[in-house]
Amino acid sequence: RKNTKRVPSFRKLLRTSQIKLDNKLKNKQYKQKSAAKKYRKEQKKLREAVRDAISRKPFPLEESKKKQVARKWEEKEEEDALPLDMMDEDDLKLMEDLAQKASFLTRDLSSNEPVHVKKRKHESVIEKYEKVPRRLQTEPEKELIHLLPIKDKSGIIPQAVEKPVLNVAHDEEEDTEDMEEAEDLNEEPLPVLTPEEMADQRRQKLQERKMHIAALASAILSEPDSNIKKLKELRAMLMEQDPNVAVIVRKLVMVSLMEIFKDIAPSYKIRPLTEAEKATKVKKETQKLREFEEGLVSQYKFYLENLEQTIKDWKQRKLKKSNVISLKAYKGLAEVAVKCLCELLVALPHFNFHNNIIVLIVPLMNDTSKMISELCVEAVKKLFKQDKLGYASLGVVKVISGLVRGRNYDVRPEVLKVFLHLRIKEVELKKDSEDIAPKKKFMTYKEKRKNLSRMQRKWRKAEEKLERELLEAEASESKEKKLKLHTETLNIVFVTYFRILKKAQKSPLLPAVLEGLAKFAHLINVEFFDDLLIVLHSLIASGDLSYRESLHCVLSAFHILSGQGDVLNIDPMKFYTHLYKTLFSLHAGGTNEDIGIVLQCLDVMFAKRRKQVSQQRALAFLKRLSILALHVLPNSSVGILATNRLFMQTFPRMDLLLDNESQGSGVYLPELDEPEHCNAQNTALWELHLLQRHYHPTVQKFASHLIAGAPTEGSGALPLDLSQRSATELFETYCMKGMTFNPPVASVTPRRKDTFLQRDSFVDEELNKQLQQYINETVAHKPLDFAKHLKESSLA
Repeated sequence: RKNTKRVPSFRKLLRTSQIKLDNKLKNKQYKQKSAAKKYRKEQKKLREAVRDAISRKPFPLEESKKKQVARKWEEKEEEDALPLDMMDEDDLKLMEDLAQKASFLTRDLSSNEPVHVKKRKHESVIEKYEKVPRRLQTEPEKELIHLLPIKDKSGIIPQAVEKPVLNVAHDEEEDTEDMEEAEDLNEEPLPVLTPEEMADQRRQKLQERKMHIAALASAILSEPDSNIKKLKELRAMLMEQDPNVAVIVRKLVMVSLMEIFKDIAPSYKIRPLTEAEKATKVKKETQKLREFEEGLVSQYKFYLENLEQTIKDWKQRKLKKSNVISLKAYKGLAEVAVKCLCELLVALPHFNFHNNIIVLIVPLMNDTSKMISELCVEAVKKLFKQDKLGYASLGVVKVISGLVRGRNYDVRPEVLKVFLHLRIKEVELKKDSEDIAPKKKFMTYKEKRKNLSRMQRKWRKAEEKLERELLEAEASESKEKKLKLHTETLNIVFVTYFRILKKAQKSPLLPAVLEGLAKFAHLINVEFFDDLLIVLHSLIASGDLSYRESLHCVLSAFHILSGQGDVLNIDPMKFYTHLYKTLFSLHAGGTNEDIGIVLQCLDVMFAKRRKQVSQQRALAFLKRLSILALHVLPNSSVGILATNRLFMQTFPRMDLLLDNESQGSGVYLPELDEPEHCNAQNTALWELHLLQRHYHPTVQKFASHLIAGAPTEGSGALPLDLSQRSATELFETYCMKGMTFNPPVASVTPRRKDTFLQRDSFVDEELNKQLQQYINETVAHKPLDFAKHLKESSLA
């Protein structure tokens, strides 16, 4: 019986499960692929055989020799031939067995070689291929597409159509193989390019890559939702393999991706979806948004990993196997990667993986490369300045504290100096923690029953429910939360500072610690004041500190005492004495910039503690500051004279130093370092007369103002732009860092040459007239004072 495939009935098709149909379809496709694969292999072997036959030289034919040998053997056999009936049965059987073997018939019996040696040696590839049994290509089984059935009088007639099989991919592969074979056959040595041609070729390749990057970037920025997949294509260019343009292309792609992420990243953090959210059905717009966010986060993550790997390769001096980029070029790539990370740190503090960027950037602040270290430090400073909520600042401070402790305080001072740029002005203190952010109070049930009617209670309940919901949904951060973040941040900063003061007093980090304490000392808890002041005084008394570090110690101590430290009964006379002693360490050289710290110290020590300062101490500081004003640059002189003005207006009887008569016993001792016992009341401010002749006009104005007694109004008063500024502001305003003079010097207009010639001729005529008059009067015995006459003339 003939085995024919029956077409399944429609009812049977309905009963067939979808999974079974899918499996059938997969099996058919697999059979088709395997048959096509076998056919391609056979064709490839045939092409290789043809190519080998063309390339090899044919062996010389030896048919004539074989014929001659065959004839000789035939003649010999005829001579030696014996009739068959004379042979034994065993010999006849042996001959028949050997006749069936091809090797016996074709072998040259005169040679001693093995049977198949010559055949293997001289057998060509074509003969090998011809001996392989041929296989006909089995046509793949045709797939049927079942259509809707037709109902007729006879019944239901199922309908089916053959599905067309496309072999475009196979054809393309065969074409490419043919092309490769043709290229292999027609291989020619590449022409040697000149340097100009190589540069031109490189320029052309680079321009093509740039255009491709620009096209992808513009497509992504125009429609981020639709073209988010192009981010992957652009990111793949980070692995550029052409050694001529690899470095530049990778740098361009890094910067382009950085700018793209800055533009298309949303203003919120994207969280991963839960299983329940994935299972629920949503609108098309919502699904599209979810796909965009998921693609954006994944590509952003891969991009950050690429940047991190670039930096690690440079740090570990690893050379890739491909050798596309040299070790020298890795430094440039690493610098660009660090720049991109710094930009993303500042621009996207709210977005995903921000903490990962912080963990990458903070250790690089302590890098040996000055450029990379400065880039990271500046990025962290910008982040601190623009961080209003405090989340990002808290994350950075935690990582820096761990870095300092992990490196055993062996880090660069710039790492700790970034704390000075924190935007922390108030923290949550224990004594007023309840008063900082009072919570909204709602009426209790008893108060409502007592004061409100039933309807009013109902309305009040609805209002309170609405207010609670609004408070929960409020997007802006509350003041209470902000204060908690600032408090936690500052606690970590102070823990880092105190550890260094306790364990590493001789560390190069000490100046940064003292400077930080000077800035945030008013926010320290009162419990630490006594111990901190003792530590600061011991540091000053040890003599190991430079003058700048000791100034920071003094400033920190008085910041502590001027804030919550007012309640403490502590005499800071030793800090006044130390500052008085340090003033003569400053001059117009490199220490001129530290006058700003001195002005801050004087403001805290005298202006804010005027009731605790004696007259003798104020007179001594006024005299020493006037002496110092002669030895510093103009901006420092202006700041010091502004402080002296504050002294004369704040403390009574400061005008004693404007009189040259002594006001008591003793002589002024300028070399004595005790301000209370140097007899400053017995001297005068003669330095002001020298400062009146200073080359800077603002210094002249201040000196004349102080000589007049520092009046607030009248002819001796200062103009408003000088009188309303503090000493520190004036010091910074008249700074000459940019090699510019403030106020600017008026330019002198050059005179024309012809005016000088006219003046010279006019002078000659006048002199001739006066000489003639003098001669005439002398002859007439009327003496004339010629010098007096010249003085009266406008030309003298």
